[in-house]
Amino acid sequence: MEAVDLGLSVKWATCNVGASSPEEYGSYFAWGEIEPKTTYSWSTYKWATAKYDEELDWWDLETITKYNTISDDSTVDNKTVLESEDDAATTNWGGQWRMPTDAEWTELRTKCTWIWIENYKETGIKGYEVKGTNGNSIFLPVNGCHDCDGLEHIGDGYYWSSSLHVDNASSFSAWNVDFGLYNVFRNFIARYLGQLVRPVLSND
Repeated sequence: MEAVDLGLSVKWATCNVGASSPEEYGSYFAWGEIEPKTTYSWSTYKWATAKYDEELDWWDLETITKYNTISDDSTVDNKTVLESEDDAATTNWGGQWRMPTDAEWTELRTKCTWIWIENYKETGIKGYEVKGTNGNSIFLPVNGCHDCDGLEHIGDGYYWSSSLHVDNASSFSAWNVDFGLYNVFRNFIARYLGQLVRPVLSND
């Protein structure tokens, strides 16, 4: 796997975890999990307990068991960034590879030029070429995210950061980046969802 210098604080990988080329989507991971799976819901999420609601036919979150800053969500550990053993990039690629933080994604969003590509190198894959100020670039393919009902929003890209979304209500979400044809934006989303992972390497 190659690391590309975009003139930022970290180098970005050329492809996603689970992929062998830039246009491949790779594997989908729940936040803080290191293996892909077939069902993504609170009931299958490693760091939570859930209760089934028969009326709604839905699994409701009961408690968060790790990466929690809210006492109402169970034991507080105040961990807000994924540890290496829970980082899909580190555990699958090894070495110094890791998932980017929310701040590193923000740097990529704001300091690089994002160019929508309808057909990347004649592969039929859509996504963004992200070009740094030094002229180097990476490609981020789009193929949605996995929810309880399977793969959804396939025309958009959903990529995890390693940063927990912290507020005064719950620790159930983490920061991610969402993008489609017209928008690239910072967002936070439920941790059980299956999203893509693009690793980074520190410059030092």
